[in-house]
Amino acid sequence: MQPVVHLAVGYLCYAGYTRATRGTSPAELPALVAIFGAALPDLLDQSLAAAGVVEVTRTVGHSLLFAIPLVLAVWVVTRARGRELLGVAFAIGYLSHVATDVPWHVLSGDYHELGFLFWPITPMPEYSGVKTLGAVAGVEVTTLWLEAVILVGGVALWWHDGRPGLEPIRRVIGRIRS
Repeated sequence: MQPVVHLAVGYLCYAGYTRATRGTSPAELPALVAIFGAALPDLLDQSLAAAGVVEVTRTVGHSLLFAIPLVLAVWVVTRARGRELLGVAFAIGYLSHVATDVPWHVLSGDYHELGFLFWPITPMPEYSGVKTLGAVAGVEVTTLWLEAVILVGGVALWWHDGRPGLEPIRRVIGRIRS
């Protein structure tokens, strides 16, 4: 999945959670934390690959062996500080990222590319990229088509919800400019 689509998925999942549990759209800071959590696996792994530490872009950040302890640690710290909702938002964002990297490999039959789930115990080959899912009326349908729909849906909901998470970023930028 394209990195920007993970941000939309993280927001969609967190927005669904807040609607189901609180009957409201997401608040500013938890929405931002969910989006950050959704971005983090790629930020970690692509940085490590760019630095030459690992050979592929899905290793540490995408591994459940790292993700689960990290999510639990964030939850414990946020709970101890009375900010448990931020831990929940982070968990939803981070785990939505890992979970949504799985279906494309399953649908395309590239099961060997699921090695990232338990890396370094299981090997992770280089990601083969966009997957072909079939054809509709002679037009090849790829994962990018579905990702585009998810991205548009996520941005539309975020916009409808008042763009939560944007205001804290604006405040930080305002302080930097001052």
